[in-house]
Amino acid sequence: MTERPGPAGDATGGPVPTTPVCYRHPDRETYVRCTRCDRPICPECMREASVGHQCPECVNEGRRSVRPARTAFGGGAAGRRGLVTRILIALNVLAMVLSILSDRGGDSMAGGSGLGGLLGGGTPLTHWGAVLAQWPPQFPVEGVASGEWYRLVTAMFLHYGLLHLLLNMYALWVLGRDLEALLGPLRFLGLYLVAGLGGNVAAYLFSQPNEASAGASTAIFGLFAAVFVIMRRLGRDTSAIVPILVINLIFTFTVPNISIPGHVGGLVTGAAMGWVLAYAPRMRRSVFQAAGTAVILVALLGLVIVRTAMLTG
Repeated sequence: MTERPGPAGDATGGPVPTTPVCYRHPDRETYVRCTRCDRPICPECMREASVGHQCPECVNEGRRSVRPARTAFGGGAAGRRGLVTRILIALNVLAMVLSILSDRGGDSMAGGSGLGGLLGGGTPLTHWGAVLAQWPPQFPVEGVASGEWYRLVTAMFLHYGLLHLLLNMYALWVLGRDLEALLGPLRFLGLYLVAGLGGNVAAYLFSQPNEASAGASTAIFGLFAAVFVIMRRLGRDTSAIVPILVINLIFTFTVPNISIPGHVGGLVTGAAMGWVLAYAPRMRRSVFQAAGTAVILVALLGLVIVRTAMLTG
């Protein structure tokens, strides 16, 4: 116990009374003790506990001993803030701003051929970053086939016009926050990127010659599929998801200048990622999820290599 001498005892030689002092501030008297270690603590050092007060050291020790909260699928509880969803939206908006600036007054915002001209046209930035594979002998080999693999990633952040951007960002805002809360930030980010990559790989494999494609919808369709798989895994009602997904598929197959391979590829890849994340065994959940994601990535990259060999061989 940390104490200091009180006033002198009486002349008969009785015990000298002492006054407890804070163990961190010896110049401060106190009669309050930490409920865990029983050391005296002053008001500055008091930390309110469920019963009484604790000292700062005991509070820190208790925090270290408490396991962080996890979601049902092993992710961090920080996903409830939706930070990754907000960052992804910000990146897409930033890419749209740069795309408009690169066009210098062209038809980047509207005037394209999609949705009756409501979608914007291409810009120098979309020409640089969209998925593109021009086939010989009619066209020179360029795009992904010429080694520009970055297009498989950049294409999921570029859009043809503001309407294209707003539709995708609204869907990302609605789906992303719930999925991020269920999966955690890291797993949600992995789902988004792998689904988007899968859609762009499909666009590279099956699009017509000289046909570029871009947009976050490859990843968005993956989120739709993942929501369905995860809700089924949790035993929740999926009746509200199916009509929305069907409507989006109808638009995909009926509206001109929408990448059918990109949307369907994102849907299939998102479903695969959703299954890996939702059905991983509890005992080795993280290992199974990482291994499953790696298998999907290797399969996608293998398809790109095979397709490139066919185009350039």
